Amino acid sequence: MSHPLDVRSPRPLREGLRFPAPRVHGRAGVSFKPEHFAAIMEGRPFGGFFEVHAENYMGAGGPPHRMLTRLRETYPLSVHGVCLSIGGEGPLDPLHLARFAVLVERYEPALVSEHLAWSSHGDVFYNDLLPLPYTHKTLARVCDHIDAVQNAIGRTLLLENPSTYVRFGASQFSETEFLRAIVARTGCGLLLDVNNAFVSAANHGYDVSTYLSDFPLSAVGEIHLAGHRAQVDALGASVLIDSHDCAVLDAVWTLYAGIIAKAGPIPTLIEWDSALPAFEGLAREAAAAQRLLDSVAEDIAGVPHDAA
Repeated sequence: MSHPLDVRSPRPLREGLRFPAPRVHGRAGVSFKPEHFAAIMEGRPFGGFFEVHAENYMGAGGPPHRMLTRLRETYPLSVHGVCLSIGGEGPLDPLHLARFAVLVERYEPALVSEHLAWSSHGDVFYNDLLPLPYTHKTLARVCDHIDAVQNAIGRTLLLENPSTYVRFGASQFSETEFLRAIVARTGCGLLLDVNNAFVSAANHGYDVSTYLSDFPLSAVGEIHLAGHRAQVDALGASVLIDSHDCAVLDAVWTLYAGIIAKAGPIPTLIEWDSALPAFEGLAREAAAAQRLLDSVAEDIAGVPHDAA
């Protein structure tokens, strides 16, 4: 008899891959939302990939898995964790990590990622991705946690740069130095969220172009683009919020175009998590990213744009 907390999933019924090989290089994708499932299945084929939040699919079955299985039969997936608490002081939750690993095995995603942040402490769980000080002690802990995740899933994890609203005076590294050290110690990759970089730079008063020029682009395996909004805090100061509830702003598109011109056609995801448009609206955002990716690919191949 299985243990009540058994997280094993059924093995594939046929030999080999359950799903088509996930090819996402040079593609633009979007966040998958169940509200869009019917439109995706009934509409014109989408040329990109879909990203899901891992924690929404940690049950054993039911409608979420039926939808995701049908989606994965046609499209590549990216699995994006939001609750592993990579930067937390305590050890990773072994049950949560086991469920995360089962999900990765079950759907064979092209990309797997998590955040440079913490979201739990002891038995307390927060509905946010919280910042951490960039110190030698924190570096060792984050690297230990990434090693544990990569051992559990048997593959490379991409770590996302955060959007932040406070900075720690105790920090001994810049954020880009900290990320570079993590990559060197663990062999993980990075997920560059351009919107997060823009939001953090605006909130802390430093130049985002300088930040991106020092970002270890050679380690980036995925890019995120999203919308943000300006708010006014209790002291009357303007602050940018990484809201994921609107279209990508022009300034972020400009930064993105410069990044892929330098680094190549890295798989790119449009994040949109609330105030959802119709799927056609998300697809238009992805198409804008795809045009930029295709232009970079053509430049690398030496193909004239009008001939491509």
